[in-house]
Amino acid sequence: MLELRVSKRILWIGRAVYPLANIARVYSFVLRPRRKEAVLRFLRYSAGTIAIAMLVMLPSLPALALGGSDGQSGAAGYVVFVWLLAIGAGIFFLVDMIAVLTASPQYVLAVETSGASTALVTSPDPRYLDQLVEQLSYAIEHPDTEFRVTVQSLTVSPKNYYFGDNVNMYGGSGNTGISS
Repeated sequence: MLELRVSKRILWIGRAVYPLANIARVYSFVLRPRRKEAVLRFLRYSAGTIAIAMLVMLPSLPALALGGSDGQSGAAGYVVFVWLLAIGAGIFFLVDMIAVLTASPQYVLAVETSGASTALVTSPDPRYLDQLVEQLSYAIEHPDTEFRVTVQSLTVSPKNYYFGDNVNMYGGSGNTGISS
């Protein structure tokens, strides 16, 4: 649980401080896991791990092919070691993928500042977050407003969730948003 409060034209989210004058946008949305990307990442990393294991194993193939007892046991041990590392990496990638596939969407309130920082808090009730958006926007317009609520903190990996708006911009002149 985390305290969110507005006091003396400052937004406090836990121990983080955001001046109300620097807040550019406050909105609520559903943060959805990137399931498709997680599966594709697993396949890409697994294929890369197998390819690297094959390349690393290449120097030991002549010793295995010649069949000498000393060279064969050393080469066989090397091959087993390489494949154990590859299997360990594969298990790590599989666990990472399963974590994303089983993650649930989160209802989130985002506070973006005019700088690069963004604060995220969550609640199981999306209507509560919508009310907080209204309260925060009112506090931005009315600096003497003060309130205190309790929210939940959110810890996510940005690579596992879709976050914010996606904007694709082509061309580099003007960029006013109006076609001529």
